[in-house]
Amino acid sequence: MRLPNNSQRITIYGMTGSGKTVAALWHLSQRNYTTMPWVIFDFKGDDNIGKIKYAKYLKLGEIPSKPGIYIYQPVPEVDDALVEETMWKIWERGRIGVYIDEGYMVSNKNRAFKALLTQGRSKHIPMIVLTQRPVWMSRFAISEADFHQIFFLADERDRDTVQSFIPYDVTERRLPKYHSYYYDIGDDEFTGLKPVPKPEETLVVLNQRMKKTLKFL
Repeated sequence: MRLPNNSQRITIYGMTGSGKTVAALWHLSQRNYTTMPWVIFDFKGDDNIGKIKYAKYLKLGEIPSKPGIYIYQPVPEVDDALVEETMWKIWERGRIGVYIDEGYMVSNKNRAFKALLTQGRSKHIPMIVLTQRPVWMSRFAISEADFHQIFFLADERDRDTVQSFIPYDVTERRLPKYHSYYYDIGDDEFTGLKPVPKPEETLVVLNQRMKKTLKFL
């Protein structure tokens, strides 16, 4: 099984409680925030994101230049213009990883989000995008992904939205709790995955790697 490289995108789908947020945090723990900045758009105030011990909180519009993990906490709809402005700055700078929790809370009018999804590879902007409602999210978050991870989706419209981009049946049977389907587009490899490590284990990895990174900055 391949993981995304330092310019690729993964989109993770699943209803609340399916395991997608835990999986996304695990994917983040494997990424290159020790050599470049990664920013998190934390629309929901996720508890586990809040436990990344050495992450730094930023105001929208502030763009980090040093390696590490940085967190924005935008208010959906209220901060839409500031979110778009921040994403344009990320697009202009390049070489910043972007983690979005939750994808459908990014306004469909946000042209910078589309630019990150469609042009981010050439600008070395890897992305992790989560959503529980793919039917409400920009279709570019699905069409431009290099990898898909699919947990259980209760709504038929959401399942159909994801299925329309994946040439393997993700609806044939419901997987056990916290299991998922994983599709690597580049290798055309489709497989089932067991649950990732528990959040507390992933946070240990994140915090240890972050501590070492800060020590050498």
